[in-house]
Amino acid sequence: TRLFERLAIDVMLECSITGACAILGMSWDEADGIKQRAVKRGLARKEPAVMARLCVDEKGMGRGQDYLTIVAQVTEEQTTVEYVGEERKQESLDAFWDSLTTAQLAGVEAVAMDMWEPYVRSTRTHLPGAAGKIVHDPFHLVQYMNGAVNEVRQREHRRLQAMGDDILKGTRQWWLYGFENVPAQQSPRFEAIRELNLQTARAWGIKEVFRSFWLCPTVKQAKAYFDHWYGWAIRSRLAPVKKVARMCKSHLDNILTFFVHRLTNGPIEGLNNKIQGLIKKAYGYRNKDRFKTDIFFHLGGLDLYPSQ
Repeated sequence: TRLFERLAIDVMLECSITGACAILGMSWDEADGIKQRAVKRGLARKEPAVMARLCVDEKGMGRGQDYLTIVAQVTEEQTTVEYVGEERKQESLDAFWDSLTTAQLAGVEAVAMDMWEPYVRSTRTHLPGAAGKIVHDPFHLVQYMNGAVNEVRQREHRRLQAMGDDILKGTRQWWLYGFENVPAQQSPRFEAIRELNLQTARAWGIKEVFRSFWLCPTVKQAKAYFDHWYGWAIRSRLAPVKKVARMCKSHLDNILTFFVHRLTNGPIEGLNNKIQGLIKKAYGYRNKDRFKTDIFFHLGGLDLYPSQ
């Protein structure tokens, strides 16, 4: 029985639970029971350990505003899910911090997250020295700038269209590219449009300079670079760009921590892609507990097998 359970676990790690049932000739309930026992076993075997580098993010279940809070540990070897909480409120993350020992809390060196205020409040409340450990993720900040560029483009496109000018028609994706990623076949026309005196081109240039901010080697140089960029962004007279610049300014302390810890939310974004794969493989989840079980089963780095 133990050998069969090990085999069933291996098969379910590779395919859907429905596929495993077909291969092994068992019912869905039997397969689900094996999976639940495996996760329960794995979580019970986990010893409290210091987790120096963590990432926090939310993951939608695919139904409206139904979210889970995910905390992952990042090591040189792997990224594993350490906690799954319901919704994305402060209380969702509070439960994770409350589950840690004093030694574990003291051992946390850096926590990457976006600027979602409930997560920031929870971390500042529970984690000693959180002010120097929270790292706002560069990816999300560049996304905000991309959103600002797109908003500038939309406004300018409507204004130009009203005058019979379709110069910006069909260019939405171009302005979201980084300079080095513009497709070669589109580059000549894009370059020609960038040379025009367009608000969208100015917004794109400000965004590209912001991307280079993350290449600064030290906190001091990053601070000087940001101050120069911020002045340019504020003087741009582009409301969406100014809004993002002010938002970054208000969170600057925990943006500059990136240059100390060099931690991003990239690892947990990779996990989120794998979680999305689980949703597709299961054709969605109606039961939130089973969704959590699957996340730990596939991405928790747990010892799932029964004892010999």
